[in-house]
Amino acid sequence: MKMYILIKESVPNKLVPVIAAHASLACYKKFETDSDLEKWINSIFKKVVCKVNNIEFENSKTEPKNLTLTESALNNEEVCIVFCPRNEYSKQFKYFRMWTPNVE
Repeated sequence: MKMYILIKESVPNKLVPVIAAHASLACYKKFETDSDLEKWINSIFKKVVCKVNNIEFENSKTEPKNLTLTESALNNEEVCIVFCPRNEYSKQFKYFRMWTPNVE
């Protein structure tokens, strides 16, 4: 089981750790009574943080059990989508890039 956290590639590096932390906590709060989240939190607790472009971000909104987050430091722009942990994700998740800092 995994919790996917998708962050827009345009988000500055310095904000990504905080956004990912907020996403994980917000997901827990929203889905804390969901059986998948309960199973995940009592087992492996795996998270995957990926960077996505705008098209991937918008397409991901159609996936079930997700939460979109905004960032006040970026004029309340949507910056992240987090998904309630599950065993299986749609095919598009296989193609998302793992988040790594941009070289600045």
